[in-house]
Amino acid sequence: MTSRERPRVIVASRLYSPESSAAAFRMEAFARAAARRADVLVLTTKPPKRAAVPDPGDGVEVSRAPVLRDRGGAIRGYLQYASFDGPLLSRLLARRADVIVAEAPPTTGIVALLAARLRRARFVYYPGDVWTEGLIAMGAPAPIVGLMRWMESTVVRGADVVLAISPEVADRLEALGAPSARVAMVGNGIDTDVFRPDVAVAQSEQPYFVYTGTMSEWQRPEVFVEALRLLGPEASDVGIRFFGQGSSEDDARAAAARLGPDRVRFGGVIAPAEAAEWLRGAVGALVSIVPGVGYDFARPTKTYAAAAVGTPVLYAGASTGADVVRDGALGEVAEFTPESIATAMRRLIDAWRSGASEAARAARVAWARERVSLAAVGDRAADAALREAHDGNR
Repeated sequence: MTSRERPRVIVASRLYSPESSAAAFRMEAFARAAARRADVLVLTTKPPKRAAVPDPGDGVEVSRAPVLRDRGGAIRGYLQYASFDGPLLSRLLARRADVIVAEAPPTTGIVALLAARLRRARFVYYPGDVWTEGLIAMGAPAPIVGLMRWMESTVVRGADVVLAISPEVADRLEALGAPSARVAMVGNGIDTDVFRPDVAVAQSEQPYFVYTGTMSEWQRPEVFVEALRLLGPEASDVGIRFFGQGSSEDDARAAAARLGPDRVRFGGVIAPAEAAEWLRGAVGALVSIVPGVGYDFARPTKTYAAAAVGTPVLYAGASTGADVVRDGALGEVAEFTPESIATAMRRLIDAWRSGASEAARAARVAWARERVSLAAVGDRAADAALREAHDGNR
């Protein structure tokens, strides 16, 4: 490759737009930023049924392949991962690449690392968190944890660059063996062109809280339904809207069924632009991380999306995410109990009815635009991934 040629970047990610997830948002922002200085091909999966596929953007080509999904439509589980990772090596080797960028899980990272070495390409790993810690917290069998730890350590040790979304994640990647000189802290964020305060307000016949995105065992969103049940008659007209999917959706639905009809509704996976409209009209955005299950370091993207449209957050759970809400004056923080959450819900309902919540909207939006623009995150990630790509150094 001569210095005048554009590098060829291949992105391997099971999640990509129009999937509504933090990983999909990150990888799309990276691809769009990289496309300003390289030719970018994204190898991903066919989206869920009825999902509208957006224009990939100038300089970005997207190749989609079939994949197994679970009952909720998520690509989550050993068989689901294998259905993407199995064909991935041949998909990667069939194309020329100067840089290969892989999103988690580590199984995808192993395949991409192998392809990069066979292709003599630069390898960049872009995980959202540390998967081994999640497996331990979920009580996975020791042999599975050991195998995953080996894979994850191999990937981060072998990567030319590891992109970290927060200082907490960077520390954990280094503990796994990633050389500190190769870890680039790029941050995390939200697309402030999609999530903004002037979007249309979703129409609803009742005031509502909204939960968007993944419903997993380390989020356990059913706790919000249990809290809603504790609200008194003064809030009997307030409901919850869930949009997303995941392993805890059935538990949330069961809790909703005990509460009675119409208070809690499930809308499935929706496009980010539609999620922005529901967030914009909400009394508050519900965000949770269960304490002590291995994700206490997480800073959920849901918080950023709510702030970007100016809606207050109700955060329940682990301390790192709580500190983000407190430090940015983004809403209410509660312990991970129905009683504590119900108290925070009452405060947000009162602020919504009095107009105090609306008065603080501009300040929350300003915080998001200054600190968590996903475009800036994509630029930093592309800079780190493409550094030295022209001269062939790995």
